[in-house]
Amino acid sequence: MSDRYRTLLLLRHAKSAYPPGVVDHERPLAPRGVREAGLAGDWLRAHAPAVDAVLCSTATRTRETLARTRISASVEYLDRIYDATPGTVIDEINRVQEHFDADVQTLLVIGHEPAMSAVALGLAAADGSNNTAAERISIKFPTSSIAVLRTGEPWHRLSFDGAALVTFHVPR
Repeated sequence: MSDRYRTLLLLRHAKSAYPPGVVDHERPLAPRGVREAGLAGDWLRAHAPAVDAVLCSTATRTRETLARTRISASVEYLDRIYDATPGTVIDEINRVQEHFDADVQTLLVIGHEPAMSAVALGLAAADGSNNTAAERISIKFPTSSIAVLRTGEPWHRLSFDGAALVTFHVPR
């Protein structure tokens, strides 16, 4: 571990609508999701380091979630994060420096369940993690929820048990 920590923010998309005839990938945010995505952005700006880069699923609801957070950072939209396994999400986190020119200290990943909770719990080492937050995540990772993790590892070496779960927030 180095003295230079990186912050990983895992955000589940906001509450989506289920319009008739709309395929899953194209589902938009519900009115509640619009409001809560804004609250998630407010919380991130108030409580997390400034976001340097975003990895976002290509689904409509994740794109709309990002827009409503009003987070201003470089974004890479990735099909692989939609319907992803935890290993796929971690693989994309490992490839962060391939996606962005600048050094990324704080990374926001916007994705879906069950991957977001599995990534948060899989990365969180038992030592140094917030056990209350881990317990809450293991029960439920609601829409618009944010897991905050910290690691001393470079992104390309981040692996299971390689971070500390700092906090978990559900904006309502």
